Amino acid sequence: MTSGYGFSNSAPQAPRQLASLEAYLDPITTGILAEIGVRPGGTCLELGPGGGSISHWLARPVSPGGRVVAVDRDPSRLRPAPNLAIHRHDLEDGVPVEGPFDIIHARLVLLHLPQRHELLPRLAALLAPGGWLVLGEFSRPRPFVFTSRSRADADLYSRVMETLGDVLTQQHNTDQGWAHRVHPAMAAAGLTNLHTIEYAESWTGGGNGCLLHDANIRQKHDQLVAAGLTEHELADFARLMMDPRFSARSLPFVCTRGQKPAMLH
Repeated sequence: MTSGYGFSNSAPQAPRQLASLEAYLDPITTGILAEIGVRPGGTCLELGPGGGSISHWLARPVSPGGRVVAVDRDPSRLRPAPNLAIHRHDLEDGVPVEGPFDIIHARLVLLHLPQRHELLPRLAALLAPGGWLVLGEFSRPRPFVFTSRSRADADLYSRVMETLGDVLTQQHNTDQGWAHRVHPAMAAAGLTNLHTIEYAESWTGGGNGCLLHDANIRQKHDQLVAAGLTEHELADFARLMMDPRFSARSLPFVCTRGQKPAMLH
């Protein structure tokens, strides 16, 4: 088994991956963050910011006087900002900063980390009283095709998605069931006001979701071939992801938030 982090920010496919993820997930994430409230002068920690869209979103309402700390083992895609502190650090070695933070956010991060169960209580401890921990993860989908040109295309989609899931689990220790264990883990860490949402939509060939699939498959090409898929199958999959006649259920996104109890007076 290799290390965690099934995908790399430095890969040629990363710009497309990150842009597609932001198009799908940013409206969900920013809606949750706006609901819990981001105050001027607040302090925020984001783990694994990727392209930095949420770090920059947080940096606006905390101004002036607030700060956002972003931690990524490869922050090369993250643009600087006046009140954004960027730390190059691998979270497999722990969290490199001290709190307290009003908001801690991580999206598609802990499912890749073997010490996810130990990290979550550590994050809860870094919260200020009344602060929020917001964790969003993909859960492993059951491939479900809405429309396709043929049954063969639908079967190909299911086979490729299942193989990718196996590669991520077996070679990168990705826990694709973790998304549904975050809520009880937050409760065990002493957080309150817990709330979990699960979101899915249809993805159509040529759209952002299918472009994300295509980028993911291209980045894991060699491992997928080693796992039994053929070059011909992967080429057909790339064609399928651009076919507007194809549509399937998206990767399901599960987001859980929990609040550290306020100090009693």
